[in-house]
Amino acid sequence: MSKAPIQTLPPIQPLDKTGFIPLYFQIQQTLMERIRSGKLGEGDPLASEEELARIYQVSRMTARQALQGLKNSGYAFSQKGRGTFVTRPKLEKSIMHLRGFTEDMKQRGMVPSSRLLEQTVVKTTVELSAQLKVHQEEAVLRLRRLRLADGIPMALEVTHIPLKQFPGLEKISFANKSLYFVLREKFGVHAAWADEVIEALPATREESELLTIPKKASVLSISRIIMTTEETPIEVACSRYRGDRYRASIRIPTTNIE
Repeated sequence: MSKAPIQTLPPIQPLDKTGFIPLYFQIQQTLMERIRSGKLGEGDPLASEEELARIYQVSRMTARQALQGLKNSGYAFSQKGRGTFVTRPKLEKSIMHLRGFTEDMKQRGMVPSSRLLEQTVVKTTVELSAQLKVHQEEAVLRLRRLRLADGIPMALEVTHIPLKQFPGLEKISFANKSLYFVLREKFGVHAAWADEVIEALPATREESELLTIPKKASVLSISRIIMTTEETPIEVACSRYRGDRYRASIRIPTTNIE
């Protein structure tokens, strides 16, 4: 079997070897720009340390730093014995903005879709009752969905919604509908804020299979309780995002730093 051609295109412009910008960073930025522009696509092989050193007339150490910088930024990954390949950078999951998966992916220019794994009516446990502020063993709608973007599995979501507040919700199929769109358009409910707990956890066997990631690979777990402006809980959910595709971000306002 013939090997895929290595991307060894010459530099777009010569390196500035007299300035203050490190050479490895100049190489890294040149390759990153080719990835962002689409000239290098996901899965394309990148030049090796030796080839980069020859092309740019730098040391192998400098070339190695450039490739490592790409990997640290989420634009490349290495496979032992095969080389370094282009990958998509991780998506920033802002925990300062409450946004549904469908809306989030559309804003990123990606096509969202879902695979409905479960849609059942169950009774609340003691913990779930306390979170939703309902009586124990009250009926709730349980949804388990695999969320995809551009056909790629991105997250596994489990959510519970109290049916007392949303009668008839269980009759709506969420195989291809946005939950928040239905709550807003059919029931006039708007989510105001959420309490969230974020953890890095090893994937279970089922999560690994559904998200197509290695066994026990890291997942970004976000558990949340979504509230209305009237302080009424409308959803308790847990989302498990692929650790190789997501990272959490937050902007913290300064108060008094000394």
